[in-house]
Amino acid sequence: MATTPQKSASPLLVIIAFAIVYLVWGSTYFFIKIAIDGFPPFILGALRFFTAGILLLAWSAAKGEKIFVKRNIIHAAVSGFLLLVIGNGAVIWAEQTLPSAMVAIMVSSPPIWFVLLDRQNWSVNFKSTSTIIGLTIGFAGVILLFSEQLGALFGASTANSKLPGMILLFVGSVSWAAGSLYSKYFNTQGSAPVNTAWQMLVAGLVFLPSSFLHQEVQHLQWQNIPAHSWYALLYLIFFGSIAAFSAYVWLLQVRPATQVSTYAYVNPVIAVILGVLFAHESITLLQISGLVIILSSVLLINLSKYRKEKQAKTELVAAK
Repeated sequence: MATTPQKSASPLLVIIAFAIVYLVWGSTYFFIKIAIDGFPPFILGALRFFTAGILLLAWSAAKGEKIFVKRNIIHAAVSGFLLLVIGNGAVIWAEQTLPSAMVAIMVSSPPIWFVLLDRQNWSVNFKSTSTIIGLTIGFAGVILLFSEQLGALFGASTANSKLPGMILLFVGSVSWAAGSLYSKYFNTQGSAPVNTAWQMLVAGLVFLPSSFLHQEVQHLQWQNIPAHSWYALLYLIFFGSIAAFSAYVWLLQVRPATQVSTYAYVNPVIAVILGVLFAHESITLLQISGLVIILSSVLLINLSKYRKEKQAKTELVAAK
């Protein structure tokens, strides 16, 4: 994998980008569930990503960015396929049959895959005790957060029928981590908005023929799609894709991959909190314990990364 220097960025912009990814993506579980009330999964993916990609590409062109660079488009196509077609597509498909608790747990595994697949940083990640402990504790916290729903799921007679969806989510999680690392190391030329736009455009173009092959377009009655599904689609386009996905791709260029991957632990926390605040869902003491454990692990990982960077800067100044 290509070696690329990590770009510098304003700490304030980094904090804002993390906040967007943490909060907005945490809410997309809810909005995807609403959207698929009216849209079949492949049509939803096609409309969401193609529209977001076109809008972002048009905005980049208006700013005078170079948008037709063959090498950059090819790299964006590869990462976009891994991230959005396989990774996000697995989530959209699985939410038709799996409870949101199971989906939240399965898609919280990418931080572990980031460490295993990021061969370039094995020497750093596997020697960082705080990072390994933080990732392990975080995943344990997610399981604890949804342990009651998980027990009910495996106790149900329909548990075996959910196995295909679980396998698909596993593949999607690995693909998401692989696509993220590919984007980090190869989508380094050109602006982040342009690369993000091409990633989404490619994904949208792949979802479109898939929707025809699965007879979704032929059987969809557009006039019967409820208004709340349209509103959810608009939210996913402007906030879930243009805002949050752009922030995510940018963060991969300026922060360590293991730190960026902590979004996967925070998102379920946000989803639960939103459910309590807006859907009047109840929360148990066990779930609160899970929330505390998850947030503690994320804090541990972030503090570890910043401490190492501060130490490196100190050593660099001393060497001069």
